[in-house]
Amino acid sequence: MKTMKVLCLSVLGLCLVFLTACNTVTPRQYFEKAVLNTNTFADFGTEHMMRELTSAQPAYPATKMMEHRAQRVEMVLNDLKTLRQTEETKDMVQTSIALHEYILPIYKNEYMALARLCDNKAPKEEIDAKEEEIVSKYGQKVDELFSKLTDIGKEYAKKNDINVTWGH
Repeated sequence: MKTMKVLCLSVLGLCLVFLTACNTVTPRQYFEKAVLNTNTFADFGTEHMMRELTSAQPAYPATKMMEHRAQRVEMVLNDLKTLRQTEETKDMVQTSIALHEYILPIYKNEYMALARLCDNKAPKEEIDAKEEEIVSKYGQKVDELFSKLTDIGKEYAKKNDINVTWGH
């Protein structure tokens, strides 16, 4: 009986060690999840995004494109929320969460409305006005959050010897 208890406790201990080892997130993984994943919406309010929406084809309409973008942001946001935050990663992860939480409803609502205009071949003036409304209403806050996250990310990458080539 005593041998069985020792064996069970040993197996349980090994399982805990294995699970802990599997749940360890490396500095690079933190960086990729919190900073690099924002590349998927780095074109917020840019000509590139507008070109993508206005040139959508019936087989892959702009609304479907925005649904996929929103789903991607939501997936990354959920992943970020499950990350164990450390003293070193807290600001980076929380800023990334704030950025994702800010972008998500804009994609689901305003950009989806813009995508519908594009799919319905609305007049260019109407499409441009909607895009300008989105950028003027949300662009500054998006830029602020991106800049803050980029600054935190650069410092984190340098501190953890993560080789990154920054676009801007």
